[in-house]
Amino acid sequence: MENIEEKLNYCLNCKTKPCANKGCPLNNQIPDVIQAVKAKNYKKAYEILSETTVLPGVCGEICPHTKQCQGSCVRGIKGESVSIGEIESFVFQKVLEENIQLKDVLQIEEILKNKNVAIIGGGPAGLTAAAFLARKGIQVTIYEKHDYLGGLLVHGIPNFRLDKKVVEGTVKRILDLGVKVEYGRELGKNLKLEELNKYDAIFLSVGANKSSKMGVKGEKLNGVYGGNELLEYTQHPNYTGKKVCVIGGGNVAMDCSRTVKRLAAKEVSIIYRRAEEQMPAEVKEIEEAKREGIQFLFQNNIIEIKGKEKVEKIELIKTKLVQKEGETRLVPINIEGSNYEIDTDYVIMALGSTVTDEILELGLTVNKWGNIIVNDNYETSNSKIFAGGDLIGAKGTVAWASRSGREAAKSIIEYLKKGLT
Repeated sequence: MENIEEKLNYCLNCKTKPCANKGCPLNNQIPDVIQAVKAKNYKKAYEILSETTVLPGVCGEICPHTKQCQGSCVRGIKGESVSIGEIESFVFQKVLEENIQLKDVLQIEEILKNKNVAIIGGGPAGLTAAAFLARKGIQVTIYEKHDYLGGLLVHGIPNFRLDKKVVEGTVKRILDLGVKVEYGRELGKNLKLEELNKYDAIFLSVGANKSSKMGVKGEKLNGVYGGNELLEYTQHPNYTGKKVCVIGGGNVAMDCSRTVKRLAAKEVSIIYRRAEEQMPAEVKEIEEAKREGIQFLFQNNIIEIKGKEKVEKIELIKTKLVQKEGETRLVPINIEGSNYEIDTDYVIMALGSTVTDEILELGLTVNKWGNIIVNDNYETSNSKIFAGGDLIGAKGTVAWASRSGREAAKSIIEYLKKGLT
C-alpha cells in the first residue's frame, strides 16, 4: 500500500477517539491500532482489532467509511480524514502475509465448554457470533444453505469491490477456533427447528435476501429481476447490447449496475427518487459507477413497467423534495404532469430486502415489515432463540450486522451462564 507511513502519521491520536467511539458501529479502537502499526507490531494491531471485530479485512474494504469512522474523524473537519479503511486493510494483509491466526491473539476460556449453540446462516452476523461464542469455549455449529461461508460477502459483493481471498482468510481464522459447519442445510427445507432443540441456544442470522417490490404495475413482466437474487445466484440474462434500469440508491443498486455494465450491457441507468446527496450508497461507490459510464436519474420515481409479455419501457415521474413534519429526511413528492417514458430491456429492483417465508413460519413474533422482533438482548419471543443482522432490521452495513452478531453472542453467553448456577 502506497504512503502507508504518511497515512499513519496523519492521525492525531485524539483522546476522545470519535472515530472509534462515535463513528464505528463496532467501536474498533483505531488510534490504538495505528500506534501498533507504526511500531510494526502487526500481531498487536490484529489483537486490538479482534477485541471488537473478527472482520477487519472485510470492513477495511467495503465499509461506508465516510459515513462511519472517517466521517467522525477530527482531521475531516478542516481537511481529509485519516484513511482508516486503508489502514484496516493494510493490517489484515499483514496478518495474511505473516500467517497470524485469530486463535494466536485471543484468550480462549473454557467455562462454557459443555454448552453448544447452533447458528443458522454464515454471513457477517453469524460468523461474528460464532467467533465470540467460540472464544468462551462454547461448541458452535453453523448451518449454511450454500457450500461456502460468508453470505453476502461472497455472493452479494462483487469481486471488484472485495477480494475473496480476504473473505477466505477471515473465514479460515474463525473456523480454526473450533467452529463446525454443516453446509447445504436450509431452514424450513432440509433443516427443521425441531432438529435444533438439542442445542442450548440458537442464533438466527440468515439475512433478508428476498428483494423488496414497489407494488407498481408491470412488476411481474419477464425481464424484471430482484437485485439481491441476481447477486446471490448470478443467474443473469444476456445483457449484451441491452438497456438496463436499476431502481434504488444503496450499495446493492451500485453493485448490480456495475456488474451488469461488466456483462456487456449497452446502457445502464440508476433511477433514484431522491437527490444524490441523499443516496445511502457509499460515496466512493457512486463515483466509481459514474466513472464506469453508468447514468444516474435523480429525483425520478417509477410509475409503471410497460410491455406485452416482457419489459419494453418504464414510465417515470419527476419528484420534488419537501420537509414533512416528523420526518428527518426530505420526502420525495411526485410532480404532477411530469411523467415521461424511457425504453429499457431489463429492470432490476434494488430497493432493499425482506425475510423469506420460511423465517415467517417459525412462529416468532415479527413486526409489520416481517422482521423478527428482539429485545435489547437480541432475544426473540422464544427465550432460547436469538436473532441478528438483516433478519431483525439492523442497519444495512457489514459493520452493523457484525455488531449485532457480537452483541447477541454476549447475550447468549449470559443466558448460558445462568444454567451453570
